[in-house]
Amino acid sequence: MSEGGTLWGGRFRKAPDARLMRLSRSAASHLRLVPYDLAGSRAHARELHRAEILDAAELASVLTALEALAADVASGRAAYDSSDEDIHTFLERELVARLGALGGKLRAGRSRNDQAANDLKLYLRAAALQIASDLKDLQGALIAQAQTHAALPAPGFTHLQPAQPVTFGHHLLAHAQALLRDLGRIADWRERASLSPLGSAALAGSALARRPDLSALELGYSGACENSIDAVGARDHVAEFLFVAAMIAVDVSRLAEEVTIWSSRQFAWIALDDAFSTGSSIMPQKKNPDIAELSRGRAARLIGDLTAMLGALKGLPLAYNRDLSEDKHAAFDAVDVLGQVLPAMAGLVASMAVNAERVRRDAGEGFTLATEIADFLARKGVPFSEAHAVAGAAVRLAEDRKIGLDGLQAGDLAGLDERLTADILPHLTVAAAIASRDVFGGTAPARVREQIARLRDAIARLANRLALPA
Repeated sequence: MSEGGTLWGGRFRKAPDARLMRLSRSAASHLRLVPYDLAGSRAHARELHRAEILDAAELASVLTALEALAADVASGRAAYDSSDEDIHTFLERELVARLGALGGKLRAGRSRNDQAANDLKLYLRAAALQIASDLKDLQGALIAQAQTHAALPAPGFTHLQPAQPVTFGHHLLAHAQALLRDLGRIADWRERASLSPLGSAALAGSALARRPDLSALELGYSGACENSIDAVGARDHVAEFLFVAAMIAVDVSRLAEEVTIWSSRQFAWIALDDAFSTGSSIMPQKKNPDIAELSRGRAARLIGDLTAMLGALKGLPLAYNRDLSEDKHAAFDAVDVLGQVLPAMAGLVASMAVNAERVRRDAGEGFTLATEIADFLARKGVPFSEAHAVAGAAVRLAEDRKIGLDGLQAGDLAGLDERLTADILPHLTVAAAIASRDVFGGTAPARVREQIARLRDAIARLANRLALPA
C-alpha cells in the first residue's frame, strides 16, 4: 500500500491531490459491501493456497484474521478512515496492521476490478432475496384481502370511468398478478447473475488464481464467468437488477394510486388503519395516505436510477472504466427504496378496512350493465354492431330518466327494440353480470377463488426456486 493510503502509486512522483481524492474516494455507504469483500477474500485466500502462494499456516492465519476483521467491522472496532480510498484499501490496511507483510500477500492474483464486480454482484444476489421475500409479503396481503372480498361487487374501470361490474377481490388480484411477474423476474435475474467475476483480475485473468470455478462455487455462484474482459467490464446485471427494481416500484405505484383514490372521501371504499396513515399539521380532520403517496414518488427515483446506469454504460469501451463506479450509487438506492416501500405497503394493504356497502352500491353506477344488453342480443344472433347501438339507446333512455339500466321496465326495453324481450330483465343486475363471467380469468367469485389457489401455488413455486423461507 502506498504512503497516501491507496493501493497504487508506485510509479507516481507526487502524492494525489486532495481534490482528486475527494472525487475518487468511495462513500461510507460502500461499507455495506464489506461482508461480501471479506467473503471474496476468504475464497481468494484458499485459491492462493491451491496456487502455493500461501502455505497452510499462512492460509490459517489469513482466514482467522479475516474472521476477526469481520467481527471488528460489525462492532465498529475497525472503522473506515478518511485516508482510505475505498473499502479494499480499508480492509488491506487492517489486514497488514494485523498480519504484517502476510496481509499484503492476499492482493496477489486479483485486482480491485474483479473485487468490485464480485462484491456488488454478491450484494445484489443477497438483496434480491430480501426484496423477493418482501414482495411475497405484499402479495400475501393482497391475496388475503381478495379472499375476503372474492364475491364483493365493485365497479371495474377503464379510462377511470365505470365500465363493467367485477368483484373487488378480482381487482385486487390484478395487482397481485403483476407482482407475481416481478417475483419471476427476480428469479430469472438471479439465474443470469450466477457467474462469478472473481479470478478475472484486472481484465486478462490471473496467472496465479487458476481455479476461479472453485472460488465461484464457494461463494454460492453456479460457475465462473467465461470471459475475463466481460467479467470486469459488464454491468448489464446491475442495469437489469435496476430494471426489475423499477418495474416493481412502478407496479406498486399503480396499486398506491388506487389506494389513494379508494381512501378519498369521494370514493370512501377503504379506511386506512391509523398506524399506516398520517395527519396534517394544520387541518385536524385529515387522514392522509402518505405510505401510498411516498411509494408513488419513490418509483420516480428508481426509474432515475435505471436511466443513470444505462447512461453510464452507453458507449463505454471495454474493459473497466471508473464510470462503472456509478453502479453502486444506483443499486444501493434501489435496494434501500424497496426495503422501505414493500414492507410499508404490505402493512397498509393488510390493515385497510373495506367499506363493502359503499363498494357494492357503486358497482352498478355509471351504466356498468350496458354490455349485458349487447351480450343478450348477441346471444340471439344480432350482429354486435347493432346490439351495441341498441344498448347505447338504452343508456340514453335511462340517462334521460335519471335511473340506472336496472330501473328500466320490460315495456321500455321493448320500445327500444322488439328483440329486447322480457327475459332480459334477469340479466340486468350486478350479480348476474358478475356471475356470467364464469370463465377462466373471469370475475365470477368461483373463478376468483380458483385464481387465488393457482396464484398461491405459483408464488410457492417461485419461492422454492429462490429458496425463500416458507
